[in-house]
Amino acid sequence: MSLLYEGKAKRVFSTETVHQLRVEYKDEVTAGNGAKKDKMQGKGRLNNRITSIIFEYLNKHGLESHFIKQLSETEQLVKEVKIIPLEVVVRNIATGSITKRLGFEKGHVFDEPLVEFFYKNDDLNDPLITDDHVKLLHIANDEEIKALKDMAKNINKVLIQLMNEMDLRLVDFKVEFGKTENGDILLADEISPDTCRIWDKYSDTNFDKDVYRNDTGSLIDTYQTFLDKLEELK
Repeated sequence: MSLLYEGKAKRVFSTETVHQLRVEYKDEVTAGNGAKKDKMQGKGRLNNRITSIIFEYLNKHGLESHFIKQLSETEQLVKEVKIIPLEVVVRNIATGSITKRLGFEKGHVFDEPLVEFFYKNDDLNDPLITDDHVKLLHIANDEEIKALKDMAKNINKVLIQLMNEMDLRLVDFKVEFGKTENGDILLADEISPDTCRIWDKYSDTNFDKDVYRNDTGSLIDTYQTFLDKLEELK
C-alpha cells in the first residue's frame, strides 16, 4: 500500500482492492489555512470515529458517501473518488467570515440555508467563487452545480436533525465531493467538528474547532464530549 496523498489532517493510501483507498487521520490540527498548527494526541482517533458515525447516519437516511467502513481507531476504508476542487459551505446561522463580508450580526439565523462555493487552491487562499466562476474554471457544469447544491442542502437537513437530537445547533459546515470512475458524485472527505460549527442549543458554547481558533478551550476535551453525545444516540 503506497501513500497517494498527504494533507493537513489525513493521509490517503492505495489498497489491494481496485477503487478502494485507506484513509488515515492524523493527530494534527490547523487553522487559518495552516497559519496556526499543532500536534494533538488523540485527535485523529476522535475525528475518524466522529466522521464514521456521521457517514453511517447519513447513509441510513439515504445520503451516500465514499465511506465504506471504519478499519481501526484512526483509519477508514473508502471508495476512490477524484475530488472536485470546491469546498461547499452551508450556512444556517451567521458567524465567521460572512459577518465580515456582508455585515450580518453573529447569531443571525438565515431565512433559508445559504450555500457557497470556495475554490480549493492553497496558493489563492481558497477564495469564494460564484457559479459562473465554477463554470469558467471548468470545475462543474450547470447540472453538476445544481446537484452539489441539492446534495449539500439534503446533508444539511439530516445533520440538523442529528444535532437537534444532541441538543446542539448546526451553525455551518463545509463538505467536499468527488467523482467515482463512473462519474457519480459522492460526498467525500470528512464531517467532524473540524469541518462544522456547532453550538450548544442553550448556551451557544462551541463544540467545534473554534475553541482552538480562538483559544477558548481544549480541542481534545471538546471533541471527546461531542463524540460521547454521538455514541449515546447509537
